[in-house]
Amino acid sequence: MHRLEVLRSLQPADVAAVTDLLEVAAAADGHRPLGEHQWIDLVLGGRSGFAGVIAWQPGHPHPVGYAQVTHGSGSWAIEVVIDPHHREADGIAIGTDLLAGTLRVVAGQGGGHVHLWVPKPTELHDRMAAAVGLQRGRDLLQMRRPLPVPVDGTPRQRLELRAFVPGQDDERWLDVNNRAFSWHPEQGGWTLQTLKARQAEAWFDPDGFLLHERDGVLAGFCWTKVHADNAPPLGEIYVIATDPDHAGQGLGRALVLAGLDHLAAKGLRVGMLYVDAGNERAVHLYRDLGFEVDHVDRAYTGDVTPTADPIA
Repeated sequence: MHRLEVLRSLQPADVAAVTDLLEVAAAADGHRPLGEHQWIDLVLGGRSGFAGVIAWQPGHPHPVGYAQVTHGSGSWAIEVVIDPHHREADGIAIGTDLLAGTLRVVAGQGGGHVHLWVPKPTELHDRMAAAVGLQRGRDLLQMRRPLPVPVDGTPRQRLELRAFVPGQDDERWLDVNNRAFSWHPEQGGWTLQTLKARQAEAWFDPDGFLLHERDGVLAGFCWTKVHADNAPPLGEIYVIATDPDHAGQGLGRALVLAGLDHLAAKGLRVGMLYVDAGNERAVHLYRDLGFEVDHVDRAYTGDVTPTADPIA
């Protein structure tokens, strides 16, 4: 029988134990089990409402499962991972208990809307989510295309671009990003601390963080990221947006192509990005640029009633 440990902050030994679990899961599944936002929360101590829930089982010195919850832009984000060696026999029980533990944390901190994000969901995830009352919500598409993008037959709007300068462009980039993604539960509501945490990551490269200005005003940006440890290495359009005041000018398409050209120039041969399946306009644009769906990530959603008995 497993037991749960709920932690408001993780000590180095806890982070190391969970990191080992995540690496085992990543090797088995072919993808990282925690999204980047959640990984940074784990390592740096978490955003508002952070809690880590670790599942331990007698006779096993390592965690058999881990779940994490943080409060983002108007909702709670949850992710869960189960040791691959325990999924067949105990996966439903471990996963359901981990999810129930995170929902108790949410209830004890005022309740609210929750998103459980699952990369490449399986029947196991459907059953776990249903067991705690969560419903299928958004599907997130990971789309890929070969690089480079041929110049012939691909109309381009040439843009003047420059690299992001940390400490100089932070605040105005935050302003554009947060207005462009005011509706988005993960990408909206970024703070300077959020941005600085990304800049501290080993993958951060300001030369791949492309800014387009018009009359001295930031009109749009394309932030790229290289996944060098992937096989094959991937070049990602990490975050892309235009200032809402400059919408409808074709900047989105031009910025995507600029980002892909930058990645190809670095030797990458596969470009990728994530997009909400329901964002038909964006999906149409990316298909028109040669992207195809590689796999689907899914959000399971629900609403948690607050309780006067907070956990941990």
